Amino acid sequence: MTYRTVAHIIQGEPMQMGQTAIKQALPTVRVQQIDPFLLLHHFGPTSAEPGVDPLAVGPHPHRGFEPVTFLYSGGIRHRDSRDNTGWLNGGDVQWMTAGRGIIHSEMASPQFVENGGVMEGIQLWINLPKSHKMTQPDYQDIKSEQIPAWTSPDGLASLRVVAGQYRDIKGPARTFTPILALQVSLEEGGEIDIDLPADHNALFYILDGDVQFNNNFSYGDSTLIHLRNDGEGIHLKGLATSRILVLSGQPIDEPVAQYGPFVMNTQTELLEAMRDYQMGKMGVYID
Repeated sequence: MTYRTVAHIIQGEPMQMGQTAIKQALPTVRVQQIDPFLLLHHFGPTSAEPGVDPLAVGPHPHRGFEPVTFLYSGGIRHRDSRDNTGWLNGGDVQWMTAGRGIIHSEMASPQFVENGGVMEGIQLWINLPKSHKMTQPDYQDIKSEQIPAWTSPDGLASLRVVAGQYRDIKGPARTFTPILALQVSLEEGGEIDIDLPADHNALFYILDGDVQFNNNFSYGDSTLIHLRNDGEGIHLKGLATSRILVLSGQPIDEPVAQYGPFVMNTQTELLEAMRDYQMGKMGVYID
């Protein structure tokens, strides 16, 4: 296999959203997007005492893209203006299509608030092509047991296929453009080769650990590696217990106009989105 090389090394920038610590790996000053990926937030791990909601994201709108949540630990209650309610526990994935417009909120689940614990996850924004930006909103509540897994013969490397295909394993998420999303776990000494489609842009994000890339340099916690489109795949080796999110996607290659929670192709479409939200065309949702 010819391995891809590094285009950018991006360290997640620490920020605070409410009571939750976040590392923002996309967008950055140097790299605004890795088409079709617009945003990557790693929230937590945040320890919460009983009675505390470390998340508490109230009702807010989206249009023109897909917000995806990979929950690694904790509990989340999703509710939206399309009467969808989802309950996420550690290992679950929430794949929401905002499409023409939706209002939603994300709170810690009542069970999490009652017992306390550790909240950690990744929120990823995936762009929609112009032809699907005004599609009907959709919500995929993907439970951990629905996500197929692969483990290396020595048991030191494993992954879960959320979207796309790894070897002969296909992930459950429905996508509008070709996407590969793999949750990789490596023990010390664990190694894995991952094929990447030639026409995909690709990256991997290290939540924690120490990961050697292509038998060369190693990278640690909260690091995003943006890959050049110059090879067939990547090789990862754990120098310590590590968790990695590997992403690739066929680029949409269209203009991006963004204002807060709206992602469209033109400024005019952004103004229309704001007007439609204010007029209640994305639904009405009071939490």
